[in-house]
Amino acid sequence: MIQSMTGYGKAVVAFKEKKIHVEIKSLNSKQLDLNTRIAPLYREKEMEMRQMVAEALIRGKVDMSVWVEKDTSVDPTPINAQLVENYYQQIKAIADKTGIPTPEDWFYTLLRMPDVMTKTDVEELDDEEWKVVKGGVAEALKNLVDFRTQEGAALQKKFTEKIDNIAKLMGEIEPYEKSRVQKIKARIIDGLQQIPTADYDKNRLEQELIYYIEKLDISEEKQRLTNHLKYFRDTMNEPAGQGKKLGFIAQEMGREINTTGSKSNQAEMQNIVVKMKDELEQIKEQVLNAL
Repeated sequence: MIQSMTGYGKAVVAFKEKKIHVEIKSLNSKQLDLNTRIAPLYREKEMEMRQMVAEALIRGKVDMSVWVEKDTSVDPTPINAQLVENYYQQIKAIADKTGIPTPEDWFYTLLRMPDVMTKTDVEELDDEEWKVVKGGVAEALKNLVDFRTQEGAALQKKFTEKIDNIAKLMGEIEPYEKSRVQKIKARIIDGLQQIPTADYDKNRLEQELIYYIEKLDISEEKQRLTNHLKYFRDTMNEPAGQGKKLGFIAQEMGREINTTGSKSNQAEMQNIVVKMKDELEQIKEQVLNAL
């Protein structure tokens, strides 16, 4: 079954006081084009995360974000106490040495010093936390693949409709194809009769007509187009990842429709060919979104 390359997946997992968010978006692309924005603590596992994405999504323009939201109720005061004490000792020593009066509101002054309100604790990623993060990435990927599958079902329905329309239009050509033989013959004979002195060999005329009709015959084009339509249907039911193959089949369908158009010397037939081209163009546009 077809999968779309367009998708979105998100997961939120918890570890101690953290909420770890994983968000993955994908659009169509010829290859896998992966951009990542990963929280510093988890960057050492970036290659492993990229491998997970490549195996699950195969191709597409993919953006993945992994960020952390901490529960501030557990640690509501991100004040670097050691740094505050350091600043205090330095300012007090300078004040005692120079005689500069110390500020009245020590605490307010110290809180405005650089990096006082910044956590400087060095975190290390342990196996337990990585297991949780990895599970979040896997969940987001599954949600994205589910999204792609839903979109793919809509694509397949659209393709089936367009393929049916092309097959129906091809059938509409047949009556005009048969009647044009007699029309061509009548037009040529009528033209000859307009020349009173013209004398012609009826057998030779029949031979020329046969040659002319053979040049305009579209039986082979119709047969090949029928085969391409069937191949397109069969390919849609193959495992996901057949988008490029469907694109190639659509190109071959286009060649047969174009040749049919070039051999169509009747306005009615040409109008039908234009409709077939319109249906095929819609397939070509949407097949770019198929995985």
